[in-house]
Amino acid sequence: MTKQVVQLSKVVIRFAGDSGDGMQLTGDRFTSETAGLGNDLSTLPDFPAEIRAPAGTLPGVSAFQLHFADHNIMTPGDAPNVLVAMNPAALKANLKDLPRGADLIVNTDEFTKRNLEKVGYPSNPIEDGSLDAYNVHAVALTSMTVEALKGYAVSKKDAERAKNMYALGLLCWLYNRPSQGTLDFLRSKFAKSPDIMNANIAAYEAGWSFGETTEAFSVQYEIAPASMPAGLYRNITGNPALSLGLIAASEISGLPLFLGSYPITPASDILHELSKHKNFGVMTFQAEDEIAGIGAALGAAYGGALAVTTTSGPGVALKSEAIGLAVSLELPLLIIDVQRGGPSTGLPTKTEQSDLLQAMFGRNGEAPVAIVAPQSPSDCFFAAIEAARIAVEYRTPVFILSDGSLANGSEPWLVPDASSLPTFEPNFATGPNHTADDGTEEFWPYLRDPETLARPWAIPGTKGLEHRIGGIEKADGIGTISYDPDNHDKMVRLRQAKIDAIARTIPDITVDDPGGAARVLILGWGSTFGPISAACRLVRTEEGNVAQAHIRHLNPFPSNLGEILKGYEKVIVPEMNLGQLALLLRAKYLVDIISYNQVRGMPFKSDELAGVITDVLESL
Repeated sequence: MTKQVVQLSKVVIRFAGDSGDGMQLTGDRFTSETAGLGNDLSTLPDFPAEIRAPAGTLPGVSAFQLHFADHNIMTPGDAPNVLVAMNPAALKANLKDLPRGADLIVNTDEFTKRNLEKVGYPSNPIEDGSLDAYNVHAVALTSMTVEALKGYAVSKKDAERAKNMYALGLLCWLYNRPSQGTLDFLRSKFAKSPDIMNANIAAYEAGWSFGETTEAFSVQYEIAPASMPAGLYRNITGNPALSLGLIAASEISGLPLFLGSYPITPASDILHELSKHKNFGVMTFQAEDEIAGIGAALGAAYGGALAVTTTSGPGVALKSEAIGLAVSLELPLLIIDVQRGGPSTGLPTKTEQSDLLQAMFGRNGEAPVAIVAPQSPSDCFFAAIEAARIAVEYRTPVFILSDGSLANGSEPWLVPDASSLPTFEPNFATGPNHTADDGTEEFWPYLRDPETLARPWAIPGTKGLEHRIGGIEKADGIGTISYDPDNHDKMVRLRQAKIDAIARTIPDITVDDPGGAARVLILGWGSTFGPISAACRLVRTEEGNVAQAHIRHLNPFPSNLGEILKGYEKVIVPEMNLGQLALLLRAKYLVDIISYNQVRGMPFKSDELAGVITDVLESL
């Protein structure tokens, strides 16, 4: 059939079904094909915490949202233009987000009386008129997949499982996505099970052919590639980007990379990824618990490695004593906290920004650390390098505050030229650094660099560099145990001054203020960058005048932050917590922050933030 081809500038698609329906795989494959075509894109996987939640229930719904366009985009989209619902639970859980007139593709085979009753539908919404506001495509995905696989050496159950590939084939036809990458993926994934491989390939091709031949879909869509700087791109999610950044930091500094970690959602993928890269000398240690993980990492730091431990909020609580020890020992250590909903177990697979104060203050005594927060999945790569630089140059623990939406979300990443990456040296101690009154050459482990206030980093076993370690307070310079009150006061202040000194080597905050005369500033940190940027774009489209700035270094703050805050009449700080950065800014700079907060386990929507900005502008 000859079908009309319609050009679109952007589309938001959401795949939704049971946690066993393969929606994450379907979304990932569609994303890979979209990235290969050169569209800009942003994704938001959303799945339950249970490995296999009860089938057909609302808590068991797994979804994957993809926003792709022919221009630069900042978020996974506020609402889907297309919803693929594999069962009644997926429909009910996601229909509230679907705007009127949007396309709705439903798998009619799953709308049985039993499945409808599970989620509280009194009648079939496909038949009772309740979906009249949408462009509904009722497709018997399951039975059509089974029919397409007749003659293949697979069971009926395995045939039914392939319905996600049928749906993927249909959607790839509908939006002109290529097939070769997915077919190659299926051949690789099921290479050891050729019958399953052939069935999934056949299901995908059947879905494509259905779109090509059916009268139910009379229109096909095209989205042109985005205009992007020339170079080598790959689609990347935040956790792999962090992993590659750590490897790059290891190569730059010449330090062997060691990860001591205990698996925890949503940080586990960093352990998985780094374990694949032994060819770069990476050593990964899956410990028996969080405390053992950081203990091993701290030991590796003492031994001269670029030491990393990964976790989420509950794990940070368990690691707090060892982090304090790292502060006392003044050794480089990276603590990657991929934040999730809390408290306690909370929402393990949902996103939040509520560990900022824990990273700042969650230890006994005065135990300051540096904090760096990436703003996008690809920025996780560069944030890892920057955190490693600070840790090594200043001999300090550094937190990297990522979150669930960055860890699992993806976007195109322009792979940098290795020669363009910043360099830093460990500058290990090689010999005595102090001359005693009697002329004897000595090694003082706490004799500080005058610029950074960092102490020497001495490799164990180096002759003449023996020194005492442990958590008891050390004497300034010489490093012996000291209980002297004045010495403790001095050491506490020196450790704080060392963190403060980092501000001299971090860039100033830059403000995006196109007109140069904005009276309102919206300020963010971490993953709020995308929604804030998109919101500012919406407001400016309506000729609203708003400035935007984003903080990457949360401790210490950039040197010009106070000046910037006082240059605007109103400052809005959106956070996925109850106002933690706002609290710090009010305390340090005495600025009246307008704090806008949500803790829903989901990222902000850009139109929601645009409304907040507009309300503030209208109040002036």
